[in-house]
Amino acid sequence: MKKNRRKLLPGYSKIFFALLALFLSLSAFAQKITISGEVVDSQNEPIIGASVLEKGTTNGIITDLDGKFSLSVSPASTLVISYVGYKSQEVKSAASLKIILKEDNELLDEVVVIGYGSVKRKDVTTSISSVSTKDLDQRPIVSAAQAIQGKAAGISVVQPNGQPGAAMSIRVRGTTSFNGSNDPLYVVDGVPMTDVNYLSANDIESMQILKDASSAAIYGSRAANGVIMITTKQGAKGEAKVAFNAHVGITKVGNKIKSLNVDQYKDLMDEIGMVQLPDGLKDETDWFDETYRTGVTQNYQVSVSNGNDKWKYFLSGGYTGEDGVIKTAFYKRYNFRANIENQVRSWLNIGANIAYSDYSSNGIISGQGSNRGGVVLSVINTPTYGKVWDDANPGQYYTNFYGVNITHPLENMARTENNKNNSNRLIATGKAEITFLPELKLKSTFTLDRDYNNTTNFLDPIKTSWGRNQYGEGYDGRSLSTILVFDNILTYNKSIKKHNFDVMVGSSWTGSKWSQSYINGSHYMNGDIQTLNAANKISWNGTGTSASEWAIMSFVGRLAYNYDSKYLLTVNMRSDGSSKLHPDHRWGTFPSVSAAWRISSEEFMKDYSWINDLKLRGGWGQTGNQSGLGDYAYLLRYNINRVQWWEEGNEHAVPTITQANLRTKDLTWETTTQTNIGIDFTVLDSRLTFYLDYYYKKTKDMLMYVSLPAGQAADNISRNEGEMTNKGFEFTVNSRNLTGELSWNTDFNISFNKNKLTKLALSKVYYGAMTSDVVHENVVRNEPGRSLGGFYGYISDGVNPETGELMYRDVNNDKVISTSDRTYIGDPNPDFTYGLTNTFSWKGFTLNVLVQGSYGNDIFNASRMETEGMYDGKNQSTRVLNRWRIPGQLTDVPKAGFDMKNSSYFVEDGSYLRVKDISLSYNFTGKRLRKLGISRLQPYFTANNLITWTDYSGMDPEVNQFGNAGGIQGIDWGTYPQSKSFVFGLNVEF
Repeated sequence: MKKNRRKLLPGYSKIFFALLALFLSLSAFAQKITISGEVVDSQNEPIIGASVLEKGTTNGIITDLDGKFSLSVSPASTLVISYVGYKSQEVKSAASLKIILKEDNELLDEVVVIGYGSVKRKDVTTSISSVSTKDLDQRPIVSAAQAIQGKAAGISVVQPNGQPGAAMSIRVRGTTSFNGSNDPLYVVDGVPMTDVNYLSANDIESMQILKDASSAAIYGSRAANGVIMITTKQGAKGEAKVAFNAHVGITKVGNKIKSLNVDQYKDLMDEIGMVQLPDGLKDETDWFDETYRTGVTQNYQVSVSNGNDKWKYFLSGGYTGEDGVIKTAFYKRYNFRANIENQVRSWLNIGANIAYSDYSSNGIISGQGSNRGGVVLSVINTPTYGKVWDDANPGQYYTNFYGVNITHPLENMARTENNKNNSNRLIATGKAEITFLPELKLKSTFTLDRDYNNTTNFLDPIKTSWGRNQYGEGYDGRSLSTILVFDNILTYNKSIKKHNFDVMVGSSWTGSKWSQSYINGSHYMNGDIQTLNAANKISWNGTGTSASEWAIMSFVGRLAYNYDSKYLLTVNMRSDGSSKLHPDHRWGTFPSVSAAWRISSEEFMKDYSWINDLKLRGGWGQTGNQSGLGDYAYLLRYNINRVQWWEEGNEHAVPTITQANLRTKDLTWETTTQTNIGIDFTVLDSRLTFYLDYYYKKTKDMLMYVSLPAGQAADNISRNEGEMTNKGFEFTVNSRNLTGELSWNTDFNISFNKNKLTKLALSKVYYGAMTSDVVHENVVRNEPGRSLGGFYGYISDGVNPETGELMYRDVNNDKVISTSDRTYIGDPNPDFTYGLTNTFSWKGFTLNVLVQGSYGNDIFNASRMETEGMYDGKNQSTRVLNRWRIPGQLTDVPKAGFDMKNSSYFVEDGSYLRVKDISLSYNFTGKRLRKLGISRLQPYFTANNLITWTDYSGMDPEVNQFGNAGGIQGIDWGTYPQSKSFVFGLNVEF
């Protein structure tokens, strides 16, 4: 027995000592040490809320209001310190630490949102512009579109008029459609939409613009005009954060056009000989002061956010208000947002994004002469002897202009002062992401986008001459739009050594229902009751209801491969079926492919240490457009004609119908094919970054409304009618000029685009933009071989010094001036557009200057036809004081009553350079604020549209009376001018 026990003891001893060693090691592991430290930035200011994490564990904490922390960790452990906007650091644990975080200016690791996913900037193979959102809370921005102006190459952002809440005109690499929409597709938190007026700029976290087809093709039929990806703010792990932003400002008209006084006006009328004015008239009214005012803009936004390992939320709400520089114009918006996300299980993440907005506005009559209610032109056209009110008829505006067909600006404003357009929009998205494997995920989202619009108009039956003529008018129009979007996206990401794969497949369904009711009434007793129950007469043809619906079914797929981020390839495919198109041509397939070569990663580039990144990109793809079509475009449709049942014999009559259009059996997709070549170049320790792109876009099968010759059963047809090209070059440079306590960053972009209409099938020429009644001719002509929107008319060779008439060129040399002598006299398309942003920071001060401009575009100043035409009894601008009066006089202003035509006399250079924004802010810091729990206290001042350098004689060179029209640009005809604004604001976070 003893012998056997001796043999067994050595084995038991090994087990015993092994267990003892394990116990001792566990005891040692269980021992903790407490370390304390401070996290600051490069200016020695504490960073509040920085994450301090023991590497390899979930043991961590965030810094307090003084940037300090205390944490128990294992001996010899490593700490990982991180904060948004700064480079993460790893440090060995010690009893006391001071960590200085450096700002993260490394663009290559920036995450860029793309269609149905995201990717690091260094792995992008397509043309994508990122728009900085750092200064959005320091600028008086109402819409997301305003944040883009001057900030991205290849993106033309124009505010066609200065009316409060007016929509921006955005062109991504030129105009691609004639009749259809040229606005980009917006994708907000993954939800596609065409209008983002509901969205507060303070809620935006990031913005990316997919410019070329290889990046936008994933959205297929809706991406021909580019895609703007917007991500809203989310909650973050840490302490709850409350943010408040408020600004109040004033706005003023930047340019005033002076009109003739009474004596000057009478002198002109005597020359024209159409109006006989009595002697003794005096200047009674300054119509500019009566019409324009100092406007007020205000914005108040508050948000609360928080999160932990399981959930996070972001709640925000606010109010935006603009009272325009013209007294009746206003815009108001109330907005609310809730973004919530919850990690229910390790494999299931759910979330909800809810946004609600209520916005209303009122405007003026523009794009009309003062005889038709145009407000802006009537400020100049109304003689200054006139009064506001008619003394002989209390409650009525003054109208005694001695036979001149004109109404003064206050009367014109009164025609719309009781009009109101109100929209309530609710966008609610529920989403769920299931993780089957770390590499395999399925994300499903369902979105309800509901928009209710109510427009009410009322015209007083007494105050205005038009109201008395109509016995007052009332209108109530209501529409409800409901769009449902259901997406299911499956993604698979896998890395095998240096090989990286990203596969995405999915489906997307969009369905829309729209309905409308409208009613017109007239014959009111007075203006006390403005609702339709006070109207004695309801319109026979102006009352009714209508409805429509459409749907799109889509299947999408993407394969992205890169080898060590050196060789990159992306292939996209989308197939769309639209109910708007004929069943035989309903489906369109939109493929794209792009590739990139990171040259800087090659062995032969190792000696060029000053080059941080050099990447060559190329791509090709197709996108579609069907926005220019009605919901039943391919079908034969009819007009319903009511029969007056009260007439004898019609007591039981039913409506008749007449054909409205011709059926289009071959109606199919408008398709844009685009090729892009680009270079990304970063040098000098990421101090300089360059982006260069060249593109060529060709749009074919353009969807157009074609007018049919007289005598046809219908007067129009929807057709795939033409072709158009856009080609251009873009250049962007980001420079970190100075770093350290004084920093200076510069962002510059410039874009060149050449547009050409190359083919029209049925109708060879399209005219548009009818201007002054006295001329009554279209000034825009579109035909193959030229850019869109070309001005067409007579060439003016100046004033004949002997006769005072404008001399028109005999283009065809037949010695007669006739319509055959008309030719192209101007081009509204700019040679290039550009933007320059400089940001200076020193201690707590930040100065941001945005300069933006356009060069080489023409403007047809149709306003001058009314303010310098001298053809009737309207008052004129002081420029006509230089008019021709005696033979031999040399002047550039013709005589009173000259032969006026659409001519180059009214075409002006619309180039401009504008200081769009100057913002100065100061961020207060200190222990006292931190003890109060305030992490940010930043007052700021912003001047908007401060200075504009231009040769344009009108009120504003950034103008287009016809808004977003594809074939008409650069027309100024009594358009609401933009204004200067001076804004004081405050940002607070705690």
